[in-house]
Amino acid sequence: VANEGGKHWTVNEVRALIRIWSDKNIQQQLEGTVRNKRIFEQVAARLQKFGIDRDWKQCRTKYKNLKHEYKSVKSAQDSGSTSKSMKFFNELDAILGHSTMEQASKSDNDGSERPPEWTEAKSEKDSIG
Repeated sequence: VANEGGKHWTVNEVRALIRIWSDKNIQQQLEGTVRNKRIFEQVAARLQKFGIDRDWKQCRTKYKNLKHEYKSVKSAQDSGSTSKSMKFFNELDAILGHSTMEQASKSDNDGSERPPEWTEAKSEKDSIG
């Protein structure tokens, strides 16, 4: 795992980063884009308010590393292994764990992801074929 800037993140710094990341607004922005420099500039600015001096690149790198580590622990758990764990798993699970579930249930119940035209258009296409 890359350690950008040579300075390790303290537990409090990571907690603050996760707290900002858990903000629904930040999550939506991160989900909706690949070019996320501006979002991480906001994150870095918010960390600054906590007295944490990190630039946007460090925030993005830490975010990516945490996300990667979470996913590997999660998939190990899903396959029945309990040997893998990480420090902030529960905090990250609260943010990331439900996001995959949320998307699945969203398309089931409220249809906000899928406009009604899609389902109709799809069935027409199938019958034409």
